[in-house]
Amino acid sequence: MRILVHDYSGHPFQAQLSRELARRGHDVVHSTCAAYVSGKGNLAGDTPGLRFATIGDGTALKKDAYVRRLRQETLLGLELARQVRREKPDVALLSNLPIPVLVVAAAVLRRLRIPWVLWHQDVTAVALKSFAAEGVARSMGVAAKVFGAGEKWSARRAAAVVVIADSFLRIHREWGTADKVTVIPNWAPLDEIVPVDRANAWSAEQGLNGVRTVLYSGTLGLKHDPALLVRLAERLRRDGTPVRLVVVNDGPAVPVLREAAAARGVDLTLLPFQPYERLPEVLGTGDLLVVLLGADAGEFSVPSKTLSYLCAGRPVLGLMPAGNLAARLLRQAGSAVFPPEESALGDACAWAREILSDPARAEALGKESRALAEREFALEDCASRFEDILRSVSLLPVR
Repeated sequence: MRILVHDYSGHPFQAQLSRELARRGHDVVHSTCAAYVSGKGNLAGDTPGLRFATIGDGTALKKDAYVRRLRQETLLGLELARQVRREKPDVALLSNLPIPVLVVAAAVLRRLRIPWVLWHQDVTAVALKSFAAEGVARSMGVAAKVFGAGEKWSARRAAAVVVIADSFLRIHREWGTADKVTVIPNWAPLDEIVPVDRANAWSAEQGLNGVRTVLYSGTLGLKHDPALLVRLAERLRRDGTPVRLVVVNDGPAVPVLREAAAARGVDLTLLPFQPYERLPEVLGTGDLLVVLLGADAGEFSVPSKTLSYLCAGRPVLGLMPAGNLAARLLRQAGSAVFPPEESALGDACAWAREILSDPARAEALGKESRALAEREFALEDCASRFEDILRSVSLLPVR
């Protein structure tokens, strides 16, 4: 098959899937968006049958300038449509697309009579409704209705839908698309994100050897209350466990973190996203890795950083909703999950102090994290399921 995989975000495990499909003899084009700023996966290499491509000129999206962003994303949708026309795939797999990009792509794929699969990573309309309810932007209530209609319309046009958790099934029942849904949980590349020594080249370069470190690496939106990380570090220091808070991120959370750390006297290292090949060293530098996920994002969002943390073999503190799929994985690995709220920081800090003061226990938790990742993230089964779906979809008539 000739397959076009477009993962707007450029995340690691989607690229790994494309490599595996190419190794199985398929002709694969793996497309990403250069305008989306995040930690990227390995988007290069010489795997026979695989070619990497991008849309966008690298100009970063203005996430908080909503009208401008809508225009940018619509233009990116048109660019993706042109890419589809050039590549002429037998089937396409679309992941992480903003709704304007998704709607344009779905319309063009329908017109070209190319079947496609929606790899549904998040329910955008639900997230927008939560922003409106919180007063983040009241206009989001209108946007949620418009985008929700576009998301539903696109899902109905897809020949098949892959979702990452059972929680998505309720939405697809409401949309009338549940009959074509398959649940395949996300994973992380075991062969690319591996445990390394705590003292490594990256930690030495950053002056973090011998420094007790609490680390966050990944995307971080304002909706998740990034200052909670600073308050966690402040509470640990106040209770007699001083730490260096290290945050690897680009985006609107950076000035919030910087200001909060300065106001509270927290020792903070802020770094931009690091090259993917150095991610094992980055994660290995954290004596404790932290996941932060807002309460209203918990039902559908499965933060991929959690999966990478488990692969890295480190103890993890989750400040996130207890019912989230990633939270369940953390508990299975023996790590801890607390609500992402100020009232829970006391218990979270007590657990963090225990881990930071007991190297043997921290090492045991790290080993269990890696063991769980090796049990849960086997690529062969996931790739076979995607391959079966893509093959069956490529034979279907386009509606």
